[in-house]
Amino acid sequence: MPRPDPRRILRQHVQTDQLLGVEALPLPPGVFLRSAPAPPAAQAPRPSPERTTTPPKQTAYTRPDTHRAAAPPVRPAPAKPSVAATTPMFATRYPVQQGLTTEEKREKLDTLRDAFENDPAVQATRPTGTRLAWDDGSVDADIMFIGEGPGEVENQQGKPFVGPAGELLNKMIVAMGLDRPSVYIANVVKYRPPGNRVPTPEESAVSGPYLAQQVAIVAPKAIVALGGTATKFALQTTTGITRLRGQWGQFGFTDPPIPLMPTFHPAFLLRSYTTANRKKVWEDLQAVLKRVGG
Repeated sequence: MPRPDPRRILRQHVQTDQLLGVEALPLPPGVFLRSAPAPPAAQAPRPSPERTTTPPKQTAYTRPDTHRAAAPPVRPAPAKPSVAATTPMFATRYPVQQGLTTEEKREKLDTLRDAFENDPAVQATRPTGTRLAWDDGSVDADIMFIGEGPGEVENQQGKPFVGPAGELLNKMIVAMGLDRPSVYIANVVKYRPPGNRVPTPEESAVSGPYLAQQVAIVAPKAIVALGGTATKFALQTTTGITRLRGQWGQFGFTDPPIPLMPTFHPAFLLRSYTTANRKKVWEDLQAVLKRVGG
């Protein structure tokens, strides 16, 4: 039997260590060994000359351009414009009907009310189970109050401003030296919106022409717009009530237009019953009294 070759045995150990990832092996002094090249599968990948000889370039961090990486946005089909958006500002102006008797006004308002209740567009926007709150007060009034829409109590009784906000409005009217039966009260929308939410532009656009005709029949000398919704509709604006209150405008849906004073809604006063807010409303109401000569 041939004698084992120590070099061959040692070479086999070295190759095994290389397969296991061992990079160096201590040898006894004076021993030199040339290892056979490792099999291709066991060789570690050689780094490229660029990585070993050229240091990486240092650059400042920049935010990724997500607009280039992202796919182009899908544009939705154009929405159908709302009734309010397609109705020109003050497109229809109703002649103020001066000289009508009390009975003639009541008859015209009753006819208008019937037309409103039978209007398919009105019924299409009418919330289920709601009651009409048409108007209240004197048809011969010099001052008309316009609100937003009926609340829970108004829906139950079928009249505008008979809930907590209405009680405060009554006190405001008395402070003016008047009483509720001597003024005329109506809302932009005539049915209670679900959950007492703000009326939509579509609801206002459907009910608004009927309100305009109410104004034309009653023919008040001045209008008080209570709150943002009534003011925005009456003036056809998007400006908020805080900036508009106390400044005279015009109800432009009648011919001729009727002077209109925007002020805070009584419901707002109930939530923020401060001396400053009450003073502002009182100043607005005094301006109305001065305008009508009362």
